[in-house]
Amino acid sequence: MIRMWKEFSKGLWKELPPFRLMLGLCPTLAVTASANDGLGMGAAVIFVLTLSNVLISLVRKIIPQKVRIACYIAIAATLVVVVELLMQAFAYPLYQSLGIFVPLIVVNCIILGRAEAFAGKNPVHLALVDGLGIGIGYMISLTFLGSLREVLGKGTWFGHPVMWDGFEPFGFMVMAPGAFIALGLIVGAMNFLNMRMAKKKAQGALQEMDGCAACGGCAMATKSREL
Repeated sequence: MIRMWKEFSKGLWKELPPFRLMLGLCPTLAVTASANDGLGMGAAVIFVLTLSNVLISLVRKIIPQKVRIACYIAIAATLVVVVELLMQAFAYPLYQSLGIFVPLIVVNCIILGRAEAFAGKNPVHLALVDGLGIGIGYMISLTFLGSLREVLGKGTWFGHPVMWDGFEPFGFMVMAPGAFIALGLIVGAMNFLNMRMAKKKAQGALQEMDGCAACGGCAMATKSREL
């Protein structure tokens, strides 16, 4: 259970695809003009990534090594077709909004990266939680980025007004330059937070070492064992 939680939780911060690993940036920048589009693309990626991880893990021992990438793409393409049909049937406006980026999930570097780096080398239960963790982290990232751009660029969130009367939207935030600016701000904030956390951790370790040295308990215990 500890290993499963570790593999799941890494995708929520440590290996957050667009902000930490810098993977899947094309759809991240292109479909996040609104929170709804970010959520929809993230949900589609969760479906494809999780099921492709499971299927690849199931057949990893029978796939010839020389054609494994082609097999991974074929599995991902099949699942993307399923996603497209489901979107057309139950969420057609979202399908139209996402456009070409739905079929491009097939060649999303996150899908192929997890297949090659993890699913093709680990058992099914670990591949499942890995896909879920990375997929959920990606969906949260896209939804957050889309929310930031939509609120600042339109004054709405999921289509509902959330800003005060008289608010003047920053129109460029829902355009291509706004995507780069918002992404840069989020990555910069995360890097700053990581530096602060690492600094506090290092200071805590130094304080612990200083306290241990001042106490002298470790040295006394070592001398006692020698005697």
